[in-house]
Amino acid sequence: MKINKEGYIIISVTGLICIALWLLAYFFIKPMVATYLWIFGALLFIFWLFVMAFFRQPRRVQIHDDELIFSPCDGRVVVTEVVTDDEYLKGEMLQVSIFMSVTNVHMNWLPVGGEVEYTKHHHGRFLVAWHPKSSTENERTTTVIRLKDGRKVLIRQIAGFVARRIVNYMKPGKRVQQNSVMGFIKFGSRVDLLLPKDSELFVEIGDPVIGSQTPIARLSRKK
Repeated sequence: MKINKEGYIIISVTGLICIALWLLAYFFIKPMVATYLWIFGALLFIFWLFVMAFFRQPRRVQIHDDELIFSPCDGRVVVTEVVTDDEYLKGEMLQVSIFMSVTNVHMNWLPVGGEVEYTKHHHGRFLVAWHPKSSTENERTTTVIRLKDGRKVLIRQIAGFVARRIVNYMKPGKRVQQNSVMGFIKFGSRVDLLLPKDSELFVEIGDPVIGSQTPIARLSRKK
């Protein structure tokens, strides 16, 4: 299991803070029973391992299928509904939202391949990620991919109550492959997918999904 590059600084700083706290307890908090001191050290180490595990980067087979739309992240489906997009697509789309808890892998993958047509970062609030208004009011980054046949899929990375930083590697004009790495959201978050309204949906609310591996929907065949 590799560690994603987005975690290098946080893991290092967290490790140094844990060491400093343990040394502070060891040298300056007197008297301290030795057993409690080592328990405190063990708890700090477990916390550091948790932070490191958050930035894990699993190895996954990259699947390519032009008809399928794959999950952009690990998590659980919390929304499946038809919505009207007012930001870029300007029409009715099928929205699928996936909530990532702090225990999930927080890498994001591209659900489709094509050309990056649009990206924009929006400053906003930090409501809990499952809140209905988080899609439009929270800190978020929007990416639109134009498929080979001209249809478009919108991916919205949303910061949550704990998550405060969204990383997005996409640039307009870039050609991208399906299920390649799109970005990363640090500490608990959500990803919205806006798909063509006539797509065949494979998931329901409550279903667990695996990023880059679970098919979310199938695009309808163009007549």
